[in-house]
Amino acid sequence: MVRDIRTIANIGSGTMGHATALQFAVAGYPVKLVDCSQELLDAGMARIRSDAEEFAQAGLLAQGEGVEDVLSRITTYTDYEHGAAGADFIIESIVEKLDVKQRVWSEIEQYAPEDAIFATNTSGLSPTAIQSVLKHPERLVVAHFWNPAQLMPLVEVVPGESTAEEVEEATFELMRKIGKKPAKIRKESLGFVGNRLQLAVLREAFNIMNEGIANAETIDTVVKYSLGRRWNLVGPVASADLGGLDTFYNVSTYLLKDMDNGTEPSPLLEAKVQAGDLGAKTGRGFYEWTGETGRAVIRQRDENLIRQLVEDAREEA
Repeated sequence: MVRDIRTIANIGSGTMGHATALQFAVAGYPVKLVDCSQELLDAGMARIRSDAEEFAQAGLLAQGEGVEDVLSRITTYTDYEHGAAGADFIIESIVEKLDVKQRVWSEIEQYAPEDAIFATNTSGLSPTAIQSVLKHPERLVVAHFWNPAQLMPLVEVVPGESTAEEVEEATFELMRKIGKKPAKIRKESLGFVGNRLQLAVLREAFNIMNEGIANAETIDTVVKYSLGRRWNLVGPVASADLGGLDTFYNVSTYLLKDMDNGTEPSPLLEAKVQAGDLGAKTGRGFYEWTGETGRAVIRQRDENLIRQLVEDAREEA
C-alpha cells in the first residue's frame, strides 16, 4: 500500500508543518503545502529553505540533489479544495485543539480522494475523537513527529478505535521510507508513549527541585551524563535488564514510596506558567534563553542532532 502513495498534502506550515513538508520533499515526494494565508506559507518556505541548506551542508540530501531540487517539489495552497485534491497521504500539523482538528479534517474529507490516508501529527489528542467526525474514520491515524521534526528520528504511529490495520501499516512503512524511526503503538492512550515517559521524568525532576535536593542545572547534568547517554544507546527497559532486574526491584521497594506520585501539575511549573516564564519562547523559564548563551544551547543541540542523523545514515548505507 505504501507504494501507492505518490503525492503528499501537508496541512500547516509552522513549527512542525514546515519540517514534515521538508522531510517528504527530501525523500523525493511532491508536496502540496497548505496554510490559511500566503504570508504563513512564505514564512514556512523560508524555514524549509534554511533547514534544507543545513541538510545539504551535512550531506543529508540524496546524491546529486541540491536545495533547489528539494524546494521544487513543494507547491503552496491557501485552500483545502486544491491542496487536498489528488493527494494520497494527507498529514496535518495545526493547533492542538480537538474541535479545530475535527473541523479541519471534516472539510478536508470533502475534497480528498476516497482512498487517501489521513494522518494527524497530534502530540496527545485522541485519534478516536478526531476520526469520529469523519465519514470514513478508518483512514485516519496518528503520525506523531517529535520536535524539531526535521532532526528527531522518532514518529509514533497510533491507531484510533476505527483505524484500519492497512492504514496503520502503510503509515508506518511510509515513515520508514522517508528516513524516520517509526514506533508502532498498539493502542491509543493519553500522551501516547513518549510524552508519558517524558512527563514521568519531569514530574520527579520538578519534585527534586521543590524538595531542595538539587537545582535545574544539576538535574540536567545528572540526566545528560548518565541516563541520557545510556538510554540513547539501549533504552530504559534494556538498561534495566543489563543492570539486573533484582537490583531494580530492590530499589523499587523503598525508593518509589519517597518519589512524587501526584496527579496534578507541579506547583513549580504552575508558578512559571502563571508568571509568563514559558521557556525559550518567552526568553525565560527555569533558564535564561535571551542573548547569545541561549542561542548557543539551541545551536549546539541542533548540530548534535544533525551529526547523529549523519551517523544513522552511514549505518544504514
